[in-house]
Amino acid sequence: MSTGEKLIQAFIIVALFFAVVAVILLLTSKMRSKSGELVQSAAFLLPTFVLLGVGLMYPAISTVRLSFRNNFDKLWVGFDNYRTIFTDTDLIRVLVNTAAWVILVPTLATFVGLVYAVLVDNSRFEKGAKALIFLPMAISLVGASLIWKFVYDDNTGILNAVTEALGLGRHHWLLNSPANTLFLIIIFVWVQAGFATVVLSASIKAIPTDIVEAAKLDGVSGLKMFRYITVPSIRPTLIVVLTAITITTLKVFDIVRTVTGGNFKTSVLAYEFYVQSFRSANRGLGAALAVLIFALVMPVVIYNVVQMRKVVR
Repeated sequence: MSTGEKLIQAFIIVALFFAVVAVILLLTSKMRSKSGELVQSAAFLLPTFVLLGVGLMYPAISTVRLSFRNNFDKLWVGFDNYRTIFTDTDLIRVLVNTAAWVILVPTLATFVGLVYAVLVDNSRFEKGAKALIFLPMAISLVGASLIWKFVYDDNTGILNAVTEALGLGRHHWLLNSPANTLFLIIIFVWVQAGFATVVLSASIKAIPTDIVEAAKLDGVSGLKMFRYITVPSIRPTLIVVLTAITITTLKVFDIVRTVTGGNFKTSVLAYEFYVQSFRSANRGLGAALAVLIFALVMPVVIYNVVQMRKVVR
């Protein structure tokens, strides 16, 4: 299909979309009663619900069903796939790695972002400092992974050059477990710290000045100001940042895939789902891993929504 034909098809699709919207508006505009407003709302919401059902609900239900079947003759095997996740040695290592990611990444990224936001707040170089730490957010995770892969490289990596110059010798940073998982975690912390800084900095600036001034009059300053005024005042935002980074961390895939390919005991749940489903063709186990990720993410998502509503209020 030529480029011209593709453009024509795209134009037709857009035109049809606007035509449908125009018809809905035309029909419902003649219905000025309360029932007409209900019809209009239903006309716009129905396509959304249909798309959610086809694009989200149906695949989710199919995945759950597949997680209870084996990979070959699709026979019902009950909880065997889930039992495998929690009994297989390699998959237990995946769970341990994922737990390390979920605990360390949100904690470290939020801590670094908070400390950085406090240090540069109202300083002369505040804008430039924030831009520098936020820059990694503008890079894709694959790009960030490639940058750090060169840093960790055994032969030409900057990190080995530094350790060798200090007389500490050269090291295989990505080969030895569990240290290699920590080095991968550093990459994600480097990326997410900018997000935490920007959000927390905005929250710090929203602290009422009268509270800060009153604390200063009472002799509160330095670490006490940070502990008793700053942190309690931005607590809802802190929770939102922590939960948002946790959700992203549970789905981390790009860094593991790009840097180590899941080798050397560095695999995590999202990457193992990909391996089992598309490399090993073990779709039953892959579906079980997907359901497990969903089960872990959902409570955090719900909690995050609740906390964001509190922040808005």
